[in-house]
Amino acid sequence: MATNNMHNLTTLIKRLEAATSRLEDMAASAIDLPKLNGAAPTPAPTGPLPAPPTASRAAAETPKPIPEALPESVEDFEAFISGTVKKFVNLSDEVGGPVAEQASSVYQAFAKQRKFVLITTKAKKPDMSSPVFMELLKPLQEMITAVSDIRDANRGSPLFNQLSTVSESIGVLAWVTESPKPHKHVEESLGSAQYWGNRVLKEFKEKDPKQVEWVNAYYQIFKDLTEYIKHAFPQGIPWNPKGVSAEEAIKAVDQNQPLPPAPHPKAAGGPPPPPPPPPGPPPPPMRFDDAPAAAPVAAGGLDAVFSELNKGEAVTKGLRKVNPDQMTHKNPSLRAGAIVPTRSDSASSVSSISRGKSPAPGKKPKPESMRTKKPPVMKLDGNKWIIENYDNEPKPLTIEAEISHSILISRCSKTTIMVKGKANAISIDNSPRLSLIVESLVSSVDVIKSTNFALQVTGVLPTLLMDTVDGAQVYLGKESMGTEVFTSKCTGINLNIIDAAGDDDEEGDYKEVALPEQIRSYIGKDGKIASEIVEHAG
Repeated sequence: MATNNMHNLTTLIKRLEAATSRLEDMAASAIDLPKLNGAAPTPAPTGPLPAPPTASRAAAETPKPIPEALPESVEDFEAFISGTVKKFVNLSDEVGGPVAEQASSVYQAFAKQRKFVLITTKAKKPDMSSPVFMELLKPLQEMITAVSDIRDANRGSPLFNQLSTVSESIGVLAWVTESPKPHKHVEESLGSAQYWGNRVLKEFKEKDPKQVEWVNAYYQIFKDLTEYIKHAFPQGIPWNPKGVSAEEAIKAVDQNQPLPPAPHPKAAGGPPPPPPPPPGPPPPPMRFDDAPAAAPVAAGGLDAVFSELNKGEAVTKGLRKVNPDQMTHKNPSLRAGAIVPTRSDSASSVSSISRGKSPAPGKKPKPESMRTKKPPVMKLDGNKWIIENYDNEPKPLTIEAEISHSILISRCSKTTIMVKGKANAISIDNSPRLSLIVESLVSSVDVIKSTNFALQVTGVLPTLLMDTVDGAQVYLGKESMGTEVFTSKCTGINLNIIDAAGDDDEEGDYKEVALPEQIRSYIGKDGKIASEIVEHAG
């Protein structure tokens, strides 16, 4: 039987060796076939035929169109965004909070302006009052509004000056509508940014170098944008006189434009944080029958005092008897070394009641007449004029201002100040009977707590803001007929404007107009509050 099994095994091994030898011969013949006429014959396929190419594969093999080369002006603008603007956004991310959110809107604004510049290279210039042109400017207007809304929503934030630095100068985006010399508009916007940015520099110069770097990075946006405009569009955007219509250019750019950029490029960071740990086991079910008894209320407080008094004569049973040698009035040596405990350390029943000390009354500031008078100051600190502590000055103070200068006037009484040239903005604080003569301003005049204030504007003044002003005379010239006046808690404000009935060639007479002080408010039928100015007849 054993011999039989051995014979079967030997036979099986020989058959396997023969099959292996045949397979090796077939493999060798498939690789080393003899060449005929110098070329190896193609072996006949042994498997199933390959499937014919599908439509999707054919489409994938279609050559891709070569992307259209961008104009040099667009490439330079992209370099400006990826360099200067991106650096500012990354620094804003490090500051965090609403500053980072606002910087995201700034980045999106310049990305949308890049699209505007690209369209101008393909299209003829449309009428600036046409709906097509308004549609082109709409994304920029939305970004300007978004930047301003972030500042308005964070008025109580400690970063308000930083937010104002950006929101007050984001109007720089309007350079695309200026001609000739649009870089002048950028320089004026830089002055608006410096009015608030210099406050940040002054506040954080010694505290936080990161804030100083952030302000300088924002200033650099205006400087690099000025150089770009001088190189690419010194006389304004020329558009393309031989191009297509603006509508066709918008469609072409929308079809070929890559995906919109992210809100802003994130600064490089470490790996993502690990996932949160799994939740713990659920708490054991509460058993009300085994709930511990409530702890007894510790004795003390007014309840303890009254409970002791209610004992009557037995209230003194717990007191320890004091021997004569322990009495301080009979033993001078005890008086010499005794320390009277403070109210909080006393162990008596009455003094042990914890009482919060009443806050001390606030110290009232001294009247202005009793304060120590400081020496008058008039100096130029960087781009900021500082004028303060002038009182009853006999001669007018004259300032030669530039477009980047801001002027701060504080605690100047019975003084006349003349500002020559075009300045950026003027801020006035606690200056009674101050007279101010201004030629032109880029931004505004802000007056706070200054009684009997007088202002004369010979040129252009966009905005006048007055807060807690009792009595003011404001004279506006012909060029200031578009001035906007904002008042809060003010009385006796009179505007003197040029009479429109006068001749255009001759300077008309001034007409005095009083600003309203009384407001009537009522609840309408729709349940909403309505307010209107009270007018007095007669």
